[in-house]
Amino acid sequence: MSSPGQNEADRTRLGHLLGPHGVQGGVKLFVLGDPAQILTLGRVYVESRGWLRVRRTEPLAPGVALHLAGVTTREAAETLRGLNVYAADSDLPAPEEGVYYYHELRGLKVLDESGAELGEVMDVEDAGHQDLLIVRHGAGESFVPLQAPYVQVQLDGRRPAALILTADTPAGLLEGEEDPDEADGPQAPDQEG
Repeated sequence: MSSPGQNEADRTRLGHLLGPHGVQGGVKLFVLGDPAQILTLGRVYVESRGWLRVRRTEPLAPGVALHLAGVTTREAAETLRGLNVYAADSDLPAPEEGVYYYHELRGLKVLDESGAELGEVMDVEDAGHQDLLIVRHGAGESFVPLQAPYVQVQLDGRRPAALILTADTPAGLLEGEEDPDEADGPQAPDQEG
């Protein structure tokens, strides 16, 4: 249910709906990232419901309460429980300097420190305690922790231009990479149980 000209790649997941807030159709949103990014949105995309106008928002620790057009009762809010919520990338407020959205990392090249290309970022996943890059490379896809000192974001002005895996990155992080310490070492025999 996308509107014309708006495809799934141009949307960023904001979080998921937890359930009703109050009796007039408010619904609690568990927010991935900074809840402040949601407070000024005029619309959101609700999974299986399409684009809905945001009538108002309320800060609500640890997320936000949304009041959406057409959702005016507690029962209507309950039907939204568990659904993912997205924003059009173009609707998101510009982040402060040195901060970037997940969608800005999609499609970027992943390089080693010498500039050799290792792969491409397919997506970013919020794994709770850390963010994970989903990187497609010659041997398939791998999860790479998006954290210092392993990954540096190379900027072109304000926008991310590439991701660099530093020398501190653990060997074998991208499947198919051979750990030089294990390549020449003896192999343990298979044990049957």
